[in-house]
Amino acid sequence: MAKRKGGLRRKTRDILKKHYKTKGKVSLTKYFQKFNDGDKVVLKAEPGVQKGMYYKRYHGKEGIVMGKQGNCYQVLIKDFRMDKMIIVHPIHLKLIK
Repeated sequence: MAKRKGGLRRKTRDILKKHYKTKGKVSLTKYFQKFNDGDKVVLKAEPGVQKGMYYKRYHGKEGIVMGKQGNCYQVLIKDFRMDKMIIVHPIHLKLIK
């Protein structure tokens, strides 16, 4: 049998593209931002940092922060009818007010 081509970032040319004005260094305030349990967040990938990135299917989904695991946060999202727990680095999260 042949092995399937592609990896986690397959077919993400437009999803993981940065605006030309935001290219370059990553903001340290976004890298070290803090969240509390119960905060509502949106999964928004930072293409410059691959560490702690989620699978591309969950891009743009809303979730609730459930806790912390190391440097990352446990986020509960709803994927169709199922609740899923994803471990995401804080640079890929955006707080909803």
